[in-house]
Amino acid sequence: MGIEDKADAKKDQVSGKAKEAAGKATGDSKAQGEGKAQDLQGKVKDTTEQVKDTAGDLKDKAKGFTDGFGK
Repeated sequence: MGIEDKADAKKDQVSGKAKEAAGKATGDSKAQGEGKAQDLQGKVKDTTEQVKDTAGDLKDKAKGFTDGFGK
């Protein structure tokens, strides 16, 4: 996962939690819902990047296996 992608995912999570908390404190259910949605968006981005990393690792391992197989 690229550092920019990690930072973007965390930014969404932190901003979302802050917006949700502010919505709760002020009784603004719209802001609260938007905050929950933004937090969830950050979590989805984070999970997506983790899946990409795992797939890349598996691809590298498979390539190493097949490269060594013909020797």
